[in-house]
Amino acid sequence: MLPPALHVPADHPQVATGKVGVLLVNLGTPDAPEPKAVKRYLLQFLSDKRVVEIPAIAWQPILRGIILNTRPKKSAHAYAQVWREDGSPLAAITALQARALQARLGDAAIVRHAMRYGRPAMAGALDALLAAGCERILVAPLYPQYSGATTASALDALADWIKTQRRLPALRTLPPYHDDPAYIGALHADLAQQVAALDFVPEVLLLSFHGMPERTLTLGDPYHCHCRKTARLLGEAFAVTHPAMRVGTAFQSRFGRAKWLEPATDAVLVAEAAKGTRRIALAAPGFSADCLETLEELSIRGREQFLGAGGEQFASLACLNDGAAGMDLLESLARRELSGWI
Repeated sequence: MLPPALHVPADHPQVATGKVGVLLVNLGTPDAPEPKAVKRYLLQFLSDKRVVEIPAIAWQPILRGIILNTRPKKSAHAYAQVWREDGSPLAAITALQARALQARLGDAAIVRHAMRYGRPAMAGALDALLAAGCERILVAPLYPQYSGATTASALDALADWIKTQRRLPALRTLPPYHDDPAYIGALHADLAQQVAALDFVPEVLLLSFHGMPERTLTLGDPYHCHCRKTARLLGEAFAVTHPAMRVGTAFQSRFGRAKWLEPATDAVLVAEAAKGTRRIALAAPGFSADCLETLEELSIRGREQFLGAGGEQFASLACLNDGAAGMDLLESLARRELSGWI
């Protein structure tokens, strides 16, 4: 005999259940291209122990006494040069990626996006997915190459959210995909299409990855190795389709006095021009969406550096963003990691 149905009190709150969620996570950005907004963002970003591995007792006086009083104005000017009508490029493009992935997954999952620093915050986005009935959530840091300062920091924020929750969903996280054939294929197809659309033929395709202090490599962070493998695999693909175009690798965005991964992008651009390279294309395969580092540091300053050193033709190629190749990749990664859930 079946037990009697449980009586549900009339005042019992409605609880949504049975849904699957996907949270796309990127680094973050200020709310506005203004010094005050940049200062708030930098305080959060540069206070992360994953980003700056200097003891707080030594670092915080430098950060609050010097950096936050000098860098925000300069950074705000840089942001102002690339700001879009719909906001920061990184935030706007990541939102577009989330909407495009939602359209591709349909009713199979609820897709949201968040920033590790700034807004929308990861905790709020996870709360929203939980409230929408997501009992299973894939958290997807959009960093192809793993680093403690990026992927692990995003997972730290996830862990902090977990500690605040009584009712938790099942969770999965997207692993690094630096050597995934779908990633290499998407990059090769997209960059080749952009190269074909140029009004010149590049002698060199320079792949610029975000830099990290060299000590991260010696301490065991796999980031440098992941970047080098991505570059090697992409170089092998271009050797077949563009045998006359040399592919190089460099690291950008040095900060502070510590020794960083080399060679430095700005130094390579100058050196290439000095040794006679006249036509160069620059790509940033480690970034899933265009941002300050690609649109200002590479597109604007990189151009000035190369042409100023004697180069003649320069192109900065777009990231995968929410284009067809990029979205094919994100859908492929999401469906693979959601296997068994949808």
